[in-house]
Amino acid sequence: MSQLNLFKFHFNSFMCTRNKLNLPSTKDIQRTFIDFPNNEIVSYVDYFPEAGETHCHIYSYPSSMEYYDHATNNFPGGLFKYVRVVSLVDEHPFEHEFFLQIVQSFPF
Repeated sequence: MSQLNLFKFHFNSFMCTRNKLNLPSTKDIQRTFIDFPNNEIVSYVDYFPEAGETHCHIYSYPSSMEYYDHATNNFPGGLFKYVRVVSLVDEHPFEHEFFLQIVQSFPF
């Protein structure tokens, strides 16, 4: 049986969290990928209390995705050479530094 040498992925999870739940933190999610040697896994969780939603982003890096949906103030940065479409969402205003990071991360 052949072995999987490369596994690239990008998951977005959106949960309705109007009721208080025990939600995982970014560190909790990152720990689930401890057995992925030689792969950088990026994850972050955004909580939107006004909307009653939680968004979770998990992806392998470097990424070959063409779309980056729902980037927020928690966006961790990085270089995304293939992304052509970016959408932004947040309950708080974006700061100037955030847009500088976006320009560097998505050069096209």
